[in-house]
Amino acid sequence: MVKVRLGYACISDTLKVTSSSTYSYSNFIKEQDFLKLDRVILSNFFALESILKYNIKNNIHFYRLSSNLIPLATKKEVDFDYINKYKFYYRNLGKMISDSCMRVDFHPSEYCVINSVKKEVVNQSIELLEYHYNLLDALNIKDKILVIHVGSGALGKKNAISRFCNVFLTLDKKIQDIIAIENDDKVFNIDDCLLISKRIGIPVVFDYHHNQCNPGEMKLEESLNEVFASWKGKKIKMHFSSPKSKLKREFRSHHEYIESDSFINFLEFLKKYNYDIDIMIEAKKKDEALFRLVREIKYKTEYLFLDDTSFIV
Repeated sequence: MVKVRLGYACISDTLKVTSSSTYSYSNFIKEQDFLKLDRVILSNFFALESILKYNIKNNIHFYRLSSNLIPLATKKEVDFDYINKYKFYYRNLGKMISDSCMRVDFHPSEYCVINSVKKEVVNQSIELLEYHYNLLDALNIKDKILVIHVGSGALGKKNAISRFCNVFLTLDKKIQDIIAIENDDKVFNIDDCLLISKRIGIPVVFDYHHNQCNPGEMKLEESLNEVFASWKGKKIKMHFSSPKSKLKREFRSHHEYIESDSFINFLEFLKKYNYDIDIMIEAKKKDEALFRLVREIKYKTEYLFLDDTSFIV
């Protein structure tokens, strides 16, 4: 038996609120703009509180926090204390997460490229990782996870993988301990991620859709055996999305919803491994897509539902 918990990312399509409101650096020109920035940050905190309450009431136990929670936090030119000033909010939000046993993580943006051939990009990427760590720490998240892609394929995969490993080994140990890598849809497939995992001992997040776009050479069964082993007893997480359409130009894009038959077939494939898994639903309709998928699973299977988003396969 496999226990599956479903989650979604960042924005609740039902609530129509976002904790990702931004503030452009180009608008930040004078000292009083800190007041405007402060209002945006507080708005993000209040929105996140609403989303967490919604998740708790609907038994959503897995959620991706928005990387844009604190705009301009990594802009050296702005330079403000985004932790101590907002301790009250971090403490309250962190307590909501802890009390509900909700699993949360971050997935830094495509601008986090620690294996770039440009030193300034590498430095900025490390600052992004530190920013995300600081937020998780301020929220008092015990099982911290940052999911990143391998990044740049410049100068060929072999060199790119070596750069990734070399930079990773220079990171602060506390950041090394929370990084997981995900296979992408263009360059670094699941085989590449597993190779990196073996070299530096980090978990691999298997992305089903990316594997369809950019498959490795290993059989899926063998790949998943190694993916599960990479978590070393920690709760495994995966990503699932459906292509926007079967047309080549749109296949890599995410659909608004999840194609339930493909999802159920994947669950049936996972059943033999006997690992509990958290699956992040990456669909444009966010929580609406999650709950539509749940309704279809209930109609098409005899899975035992434990609550609104958790079930036994």
